[in-house]
Amino acid sequence: MSYSWKFFRAGGFNQVLMNRGTDFVNLGQLDQKLWVALACPTTGVEFDATTLSLIDTDKDGRVRAPELIAAVQWAVTMLKTPDDLLKGSATLRPAAINDTNDEGKLIAQFARKILGKADHEEVTFGEAATAAQTFASKPLNGDGIIPADSVADEFTKGVVSDIIACVGLETDASGKPGVSQAKVDLFFGEAAAFSDWWKKAEGDVAILPLGLKTEAAAIAVRAVRAKVEDFFVRGRLAEFDPRSVSALNRDEEEYALLGAKELTSRHADIASLPLAQVSPVAPLPLNHGLNPAWSNPMADLVNLAVKPLLGDKTQLTETDWQGLVGKLSAFEAWNESKAGGSVEKIGLTRVREILASKSRQILTDLIALDQAEQGNSQAVLGLHRLIHYHRDLGRLCRNFVNFADFYGRKDKAIFQAGTLYLDQRSCDLCLTVDDAGKHAVMAGMAGTYLAYCDCVRKGTGQKLSIVAGFTGGDSDNLMVGRNGVFYDRSGRDWDATITKIVDNPISIRQAFWSPYKKLVRMLEERAAKQAADAEAAANAQLSTLANTPAGGAAGSKRAFDPSVIALISVALGSLAAAGASILVFLGKFEPWQIPLIFAGVMLVISAPSMAIAWLKLRKRNLGPILDANGWAVNSKARMNVPFGGALTSVASLPPGAVFGSTDAFAEKPSLWPKILSICFAIWFVWSFLNDKEGRLYRWTDGRCTFAHPPEVLTTGSTMPVTVKPPSASGTDGAITNAPVAK
Repeated sequence: MSYSWKFFRAGGFNQVLMNRGTDFVNLGQLDQKLWVALACPTTGVEFDATTLSLIDTDKDGRVRAPELIAAVQWAVTMLKTPDDLLKGSATLRPAAINDTNDEGKLIAQFARKILGKADHEEVTFGEAATAAQTFASKPLNGDGIIPADSVADEFTKGVVSDIIACVGLETDASGKPGVSQAKVDLFFGEAAAFSDWWKKAEGDVAILPLGLKTEAAAIAVRAVRAKVEDFFVRGRLAEFDPRSVSALNRDEEEYALLGAKELTSRHADIASLPLAQVSPVAPLPLNHGLNPAWSNPMADLVNLAVKPLLGDKTQLTETDWQGLVGKLSAFEAWNESKAGGSVEKIGLTRVREILASKSRQILTDLIALDQAEQGNSQAVLGLHRLIHYHRDLGRLCRNFVNFADFYGRKDKAIFQAGTLYLDQRSCDLCLTVDDAGKHAVMAGMAGTYLAYCDCVRKGTGQKLSIVAGFTGGDSDNLMVGRNGVFYDRSGRDWDATITKIVDNPISIRQAFWSPYKKLVRMLEERAAKQAADAEAAANAQLSTLANTPAGGAAGSKRAFDPSVIALISVALGSLAAAGASILVFLGKFEPWQIPLIFAGVMLVISAPSMAIAWLKLRKRNLGPILDANGWAVNSKARMNVPFGGALTSVASLPPGAVFGSTDAFAEKPSLWPKILSICFAIWFVWSFLNDKEGRLYRWTDGRCTFAHPPEVLTTGSTMPVTVKPPSASGTDGAITNAPVAK
């Protein structure tokens, strides 16, 4: 029967709930498609590095789902009650250890006998760590590896160093380099094979015509063999056809190209030239006329091979060359069958000295004694591992299998590096980053407003780079160069400076006002530019007047241009016409409809930016931000608007706050807003009282009359208004005043 899992919903997506010990027992059965993360780095997270190292069995710097499952399965096997993993306690009672299996029994006995703990007493985290460190530092610690300083015999101690140099090292539990039984057997097997291989050649003049110097002669011949044979083949070609001599010695154009370069004796183009000047069946000169790139190898050939085997020669024929190669052919065949090459670096004499000693038996006995402590080693290391898992596995699962710590908002998640205070806000979504530019490429797809900051602790030289997610407030005052303070998880404060911004919507409210803020900003920038241009023009004109000689400007003063007044009149007329058009348009509506019209216009203007913000906020998620930090996030990890708002706290006055005094430097309020508001209210009330349709006049029988003429007219002052409507031909109507009887 399959296990019944429980789930919870947070931040807009579903996650598995791990609040029972049986959840840990059955973790291997949980479909990994339901895990929030499948891998996380062992660095750059706020979590115990030792615990992550114990879980990371392949030591690749990443904890993966199978490794976490294996760690949890081992822990629940070592504990009587898997519910203990939920407590996150840094202490462990021997009674809580499951001693029904062999490893658990060893761990419990070690806690009772070595540490002297009764079943009800607690083994602390420090005690377990100290016991592990103390046992690991012992010469014999049960890991089957012997460091050099664990050997009393000086000669054998040197053999350990030779073994490490020839076949590699293994690391002891103390962290020191050492050797295991496998390394010892490999080294002595190679040493015996190397010694036996040399026995085949010792005393055989055919194999070692120069004794131990034969190998040096063979190496010198190998170094130039291809080039010497190339020379003799070219000579035979020249003998076959003398016309080829020039081509075989290379064309003059190649030398012309070489002459234009900066040359050295090891230049590749020089080395590719023939070894010496080619002519039909000519001997190879050994002292003069050689290619300079090959002078040193040829000198070794003469000193190490030619003189010892052929005698003093100033040139070498092809027959001499073949004879020289033939004298070394037996050595080359023997050399190809070399055995034990890994120990060759310490030399035959040292190899045979080691083989003749008792070092192998001494090391074998020491390793056997070390392995006898394996039970204690397994116990102390197991206790160290178990107490780490007992404290940390539950928390790791809440930040790996699900993100309960992050979405629960009680404890910070392991990827949260601290809190950034900037622009009257505190941002909890802060992560450390190594490369802001590289991180932003992936993190920009999270749909979150991100600010990358360089953090410095003055006086310590410590530096840190973080990325902070702003999910509340607005972005008006967020810009590169702004400074804030970052508090890490240890409570240390860092000076933080914004260095890069990834712009995304923060809220729908910000998106609503965004078009108007952009318009105001554009007008401010344009006004500032025009003011600067006008100031520059005025300064230039003043400079010109100042540099004009006295009397030189007579008759040159420009008369006032009357067109300026015309332009001003046109501008004012245009503004008046626009205002009148707006009033006429608004006059078509009832007074209560006008505020709705203004609201509708504002909504139409803001609707596009609000729609874009809504779409991006719907897709805002944590995944790309963590993926850019090396995580393998398996879920969308949404951050909806309510949850996002909880990640950024905006400054507000505390409840019950009282202002002690008035602002002595407060700006005096302007009267114009009040005057305009009163005028609008009067117009609104007057319009409503005069006509239910909101108009002061209306058309009646082809005449425009007041909707509600006064009942009592002042003598000689009030005249009914008659307006002729526009004619069908398009001519304007006319307004006339008719006298009224007094």
